[in-house]
Amino acid sequence: MRKAARYLTAALGLLAACGPTEPAPNPALRQTSYFNLTGFLRELSAQLSRTQPAVEKQVLLLDGQQETTRVANPDWTKELQIFQQADIDKPALRGQYLVDSAATPGGGMRRTYRRRPGVSHPVEQLTVISQGNQVQQLRATVAQDNPLVYSAKRLELNCQNGQLTTYRVRGVQKLILFDSVQYAVRGVVGL
Repeated sequence: MRKAARYLTAALGLLAACGPTEPAPNPALRQTSYFNLTGFLRELSAQLSRTQPAVEKQVLLLDGQQETTRVANPDWTKELQIFQQADIDKPALRGQYLVDSAATPGGGMRRTYRRRPGVSHPVEQLTVISQGNQVQQLRATVAQDNPLVYSAKRLELNCQNGQLTTYRVRGVQKLILFDSVQYAVRGVVGL
């Protein structure tokens, strides 16, 4: 019985020694390779959910007509979900994008992430314009081309003083054996 107790004590000691010596890092503070789009959208959605601004949405219909609706309290996580498609800040994509940084008039910064030739990830380009630590504009081009489907979309999000003002999604989709469909959505926040 004493041998079993010694073995159990030794095993527990080994398990304790194998435990982490440092606290786990906060995922919100992780070092990113490119632009932390997921974190930015999460913060923006939380801010919009708190302030609850209305949004006026303009949608281009299939017949070419434009329809405008006002949404009083949208689910901002769902509303901005399409912008997640432009996320390139993933470990598997490190080194797959060329980064070009340039100052903008007024002391801001424009960072453009362009997909390297031969890389097959759908995000062709992501451009982030910021002033200090606040994003002013985010633009992305996302495309997919395979034997079954071709789709391309342009995403744009504009902020002023840390507040979302407008967002836009324009695209085209072509399925094999079907005509291409073009679509466009524009949202104006706070009207």
